[in-house]
Amino acid sequence: MSKLVTFGEIMMRLQTKPGRRFRQSIPGDMEVIFGGAEANVAASFVLLGGAAAFVTALPENPIADACIGSLRAIGVDVSNMVRSKEGRLGIYFVEAGANQRPSNVVYDRDYSSVSMENASSYKWGRIFRGADWFHTTGITPALSKIAAQAALNALKKAKKAGLTVSCDLNFRKKLWRWKNGISPSELASRVMSGLLPFVDVLIANEEDVGDVLGIKDKALDTADGSIDVNRYPDIAGQVAKKFPNIKKIAFTLRESISATHNRWGCMLYDTASGAVHFAPQSNGSYSPYPITDIVDRIGGGDSFGAALIYALLDDELKQDDGKAAAFAAAASCLCHTIYGDFNYSTKDEVLTLMRGSTSGRIVR
Repeated sequence: MSKLVTFGEIMMRLQTKPGRRFRQSIPGDMEVIFGGAEANVAASFVLLGGAAAFVTALPENPIADACIGSLRAIGVDVSNMVRSKEGRLGIYFVEAGANQRPSNVVYDRDYSSVSMENASSYKWGRIFRGADWFHTTGITPALSKIAAQAALNALKKAKKAGLTVSCDLNFRKKLWRWKNGISPSELASRVMSGLLPFVDVLIANEEDVGDVLGIKDKALDTADGSIDVNRYPDIAGQVAKKFPNIKKIAFTLRESISATHNRWGCMLYDTASGAVHFAPQSNGSYSPYPITDIVDRIGGGDSFGAALIYALLDDELKQDDGKAAAFAAAASCLCHTIYGDFNYSTKDEVLTLMRGSTSGRIVR
């Protein structure tokens, strides 16, 4: 079985109950779970049937123990986590949106252990033994200069070990504030331009590419909830020209009608051949999933990354980029129906949706 290793931050997530604002919920009851981009990918990959390890730094306290236990219970390898005497477990608060009211995320993650742990603390030679793929995101280097150095070191070690490397740009404008006198977008551009030369598979959306890489198409405006998919291959081509080491580029295609109604799909671009695959398809044309009652969209992009990596490692799915794209789009569609950061969907469930079963009828 192929093994995936991911590196980043996991946090405690506190979320208001449906339809409630922060001011209605604090003090009061809030849902408490754990999540974070790279941990989400590892967990979702395992839930699909793969083997994955998640690497991070966490403090030595019972709350961090509970966090580790939640991953271990799913089957994620947590044996190479660093337990730090410095820092804390980050927290993020979620106020779920509905209809025309958007969701709101408030971060409380300054001085987290992973943002303060030196690159030398992670023993990548041991961690990468027996692994096939390494994944991280643009969130990790956004945390601090130390975390950026750790991410770069991990990417270099992964390439030296012969692993396939993927990265989700995941631009977060509320982060990237660790260097004074420079905007989050400019700091992200400088740092990620140093990381991407070590990446084989890039995952992003049109906003990430514009904010971080400066590659923008003025005619591509998602503000009204619609997109022109025919413009995406050109954007991918520009990314490939800037970073010729990248072999595949995946764009998630989200049309946001409202907070609880999205259209969802993806594009997978092969840089060597220029071949483009959109998913899902209907009668030979791109036909996005109409997700009309979103349960939870946080982690949707991470579930896409996990499923894409799974497909590109699967003996059957990896033979056809179109099938790999379709599998990733279907998996992330299902994730929107599940509360929490992790995608509790099986490979069979994803394949069923991928093959066209969209009615949601009871399975007896």
